[in-house]
Amino acid sequence: MSSRMKQLEALPKRFVAPICIFIVTLVGFVDFLSGYETFFFIFYLLAVFLAVWFVNVPFGILISALAVVAWVSSNIEAGARYSSYFVPVWNALIMYVFYLIVVWLLATVKNFNRELEERVKLRTESLAKEIRERMRLQKELLETGERERRRIGHELHDSLCQQLTGTALAGHLTSQKLAGKSAPEAAEVGRLVELIEQAIELTRSLSRSLNPVEMQPSRLADNFQELAAGASGMFNVKCRFECHEFAPLPDVETATHLYHIAEEAIVNAVRHGRAKKIDLRLDSTEDEWTLSVADDGVGLPENFQNNKGMGLRIMAYRADLIGGTFNVARESGRGTRVTCVVANPSGSEENHGE
Repeated sequence: MSSRMKQLEALPKRFVAPICIFIVTLVGFVDFLSGYETFFFIFYLLAVFLAVWFVNVPFGILISALAVVAWVSSNIEAGARYSSYFVPVWNALIMYVFYLIVVWLLATVKNFNRELEERVKLRTESLAKEIRERMRLQKELLETGERERRRIGHELHDSLCQQLTGTALAGHLTSQKLAGKSAPEAAEVGRLVELIEQAIELTRSLSRSLNPVEMQPSRLADNFQELAAGASGMFNVKCRFECHEFAPLPDVETATHLYHIAEEAIVNAVRHGRAKKIDLRLDSTEDEWTLSVADDGVGLPENFQNNKGMGLRIMAYRADLIGGTFNVARESGRGTRVTCVVANPSGSEENHGE
């Protein structure tokens, strides 16, 4: 109904005005044929409504006057007789006042409806602006977090690792000197050097996870391979990566978000799912890229959709930023499967063209 009203309002006034006059003429003719004893004045209101709502108030007043003239004339022509001229004039005046009240009510309702639509429009624009601003701030916060992750990873690799390497080298030299003097402390220093070397490997692993080396779309499969290998060593799980005929992603942003989705899914599988085996898979077609992370853990709780953790929300938000579809589901046996599907814009355009 609202769409029909909008279509009528969009019509030029020069089209609506003749329709109103035609309705008055048609109702007046039917009123004449039905005789003066049948009241048809209510049907003139249709023309009055169209005139006020789709043209303007002055034209509605004019149509009201024409409706009164048509009503009185049709009754007289149909054989109505009055004791004096005052009677039809009085009836016409009462009818005209009634129509004017209707015109005023319609104009009030129309103005109220217009103000309401304007308020709704302004409120919608305001909400849309707030949503855009919030999305921009969230994206900026996420990008700031990514930069901070890369900075910390860089510092771990270039500063802390170098310091630990220097310490390990000094310890190794000390161990050699003590061993040359057959000092019993040589074994203890050697053990200390081994612990420092383990700390170096752990620091490098943390550095790679915070700042993946050469995060480029063409190297995403290599980054995933390193991620799986790092997760296997760090969490003592069997993490395997599979990829067949991978097509490079369109930009670094998409590759980065997919990498962190996979990283977060692996962490969730280990920490919350207590998984021992994780399968990381990346596939691509002409239309889309599909990332899936499946584990053999305890699985998700029954009501996880109503109580999603921060990790799931962050992964879903990352997928949304790159226009992807995110899904997390319980496996048929046990475990969880996280899936993110990103459409290929170039592939979609080619298929559409065909």
